[in-house]
Amino acid sequence: MTTGDEALAAAGVDAYLACESRQQPNWPDGEALASAVAKLKQVPPLVFAGEADVLRGHLAAAGRGEAFVLQGGDCAEIFSEATADRIRNKIKTILQMAVVLTYGASTPIVKIGRMAGQYAKPRSSDLETRDGVTLPAYRGDIVNSSAFTEESRIPNPQRLVDAYHVSASTLNLIRAFTTGGFADLRRVHQWNRGFAANPAYAAYDQVAGEIDRAVRFMSAAGGDFEALKTVEFFSSHEALLLDYERALTRIDSRSGLPYDCSGHFLWVGERTRQMDGAHVAFMSKIHNPIGVKLGPASTAADAVALAERLNPNNIPGRLTFVARMGADKVRNVLPGLVEGVRDAGVFVTWLSDPMHGNTFTSESGYKTRHFDTILDEVKGFFDVHHDLGTVPGGIHVELTGDDVTEVMGGTAEIDDEGLAKRYETKVDPRLNHEQSLELAFLVSELLSQREHPSLHDLDEA
Repeated sequence: MTTGDEALAAAGVDAYLACESRQQPNWPDGEALASAVAKLKQVPPLVFAGEADVLRGHLAAAGRGEAFVLQGGDCAEIFSEATADRIRNKIKTILQMAVVLTYGASTPIVKIGRMAGQYAKPRSSDLETRDGVTLPAYRGDIVNSSAFTEESRIPNPQRLVDAYHVSASTLNLIRAFTTGGFADLRRVHQWNRGFAANPAYAAYDQVAGEIDRAVRFMSAAGGDFEALKTVEFFSSHEALLLDYERALTRIDSRSGLPYDCSGHFLWVGERTRQMDGAHVAFMSKIHNPIGVKLGPASTAADAVALAERLNPNNIPGRLTFVARMGADKVRNVLPGLVEGVRDAGVFVTWLSDPMHGNTFTSESGYKTRHFDTILDEVKGFFDVHHDLGTVPGGIHVELTGDDVTEVMGGTAEIDDEGLAKRYETKVDPRLNHEQSLELAFLVSELLSQREHPSLHDLDEA
């Protein structure tokens, strides 16, 4: 892979510079920014084009109903939390969820982490005021610090380089955990048995028992467990900070095409998906599989236009739409989008983001979500696709492997008072380890109904 600016410019990558760039930091030191970008242009890629191509094929399969996507991880990664224990716990949680979903879907689960790059966050305002003091907003560790001091909130370009190095170490651990035996199917299943053994989750004993029998059958039948000791695990993040994304874009030596090598899968957010904006212009030129978040204000015309711009050749797996409607809107708004895209002959993979449309502030002042509402949006997502005869391709959730208390509800019944026990997120609330697994069991049931439509019909009768 090469870093040549001339080759990238010839490929049209820099056309975004002529467009409006929203949600970018106000860097105070232009020379420091140029120095940081120059360093990033010379470092090795974090991921490789061939890996991104493999993921594109998997996403195409999910769009056809031959696989299911599980995308999960932190709302905003924190440099100081990129420790072996926290990374392992997130991977463990996603792998546990994937085993449950595999059993329900009877199809492969495409595992994508919101990891090794999810350091930048869009904000509703450039400024934040507390007790009469106004400072620049916290835009993620890649830009500034969450500490509310003048020095901490100054955007610092050196953090771009820091983000690269933290991403590299995170990816190192991900590869070690997913290829070194940690992800052995038998080990992951034992984790799930421990979860189901908790009296609070007795309702899931039957599913855990069925998985256990399947694993024992595979072993007795001479199943190749050596092949099940490793898993594919891809990295993803919102391609928000264009200085960083452009600096890590490389020309693939095999094809001569540009790839953003900061992550395998990148997406454009709801706030930066303007057709004439810099983010859409940049993403239209890279050859990674990419996504676009679509909120309740989206129209079918918006979706089709974005597809034509971002995937003009209608390549399966190239484009994923991530619906983040809110539980109260998903059944009314999503059908028009899905139907419009379907009728236009556009190939996309549909994911449900049941997190971002369901955020509220609790009486005690915590930004939170309710587990039942998250689940309801997922159910609505499946209902829409069932009614239209289209494919629910996956879920996109904010989660952590730690026992935080940020989302209300779930079997553990976290209430408003309980949020204060361990509320750690710097931006948006995440499902904890047990809530994530609980969601996986419930989505597994929905996937089983997808495989056996008559069960869905009986439920509605």
